[in-house]
Amino acid sequence: MSGSARADNLAKLIREVVAQKIQRGIKDPRIKNHQVTVTDTRVTGDLRESTVFYTVYGDDTARAEVAAGLESARGMLRTEVGRAAGIKHTPSLAFVPDALPENARAMEELFDAARARDAKLRQEAEGAQYAGDPDPYGRNPADEVDEASETDEAPETDDGPTGGERGGDSAR
Repeated sequence: MSGSARADNLAKLIREVVAQKIQRGIKDPRIKNHQVTVTDTRVTGDLRESTVFYTVYGDDTARAEVAAGLESARGMLRTEVGRAAGIKHTPSLAFVPDALPENARAMEELFDAARARDAKLRQEAEGAQYAGDPDPYGRNPADEVDEASETDEAPETDDGPTGGERGGDSAR
């Protein structure tokens, strides 16, 4: 468990150092001219490799430029991480564009399409009536009340010839 906590702490440190260097330390115009955000960092359990996830505000050409710039600055960024971490072996850095913004955008498009279909359905249903009669069985509630009042009279009982005794052997 302590190895995982150590990897998590190192991942946080890498995220902070890389983000700070991207904002202030890299002079490469491929990176400096775009808004780059470090979204997540993961480190393997043996602390030898790390993956840095990032997003770029812009189109596909901006993403391609930033990816090339980060690949060329990988050695300098690893050196800075090593200085900040003070560990014997600095993990290698791999930069991966984060798919979260694209997934969120796709989900938002799906939600918009569902909202549009719901609005269209609501509009079509505005003047609609139910199919068939309101009472499909043809009963009238007033008739049911009349039938119930007729059966409220005293019920007839059939006690039989012995006056309410139960049937069976009378000679016990």
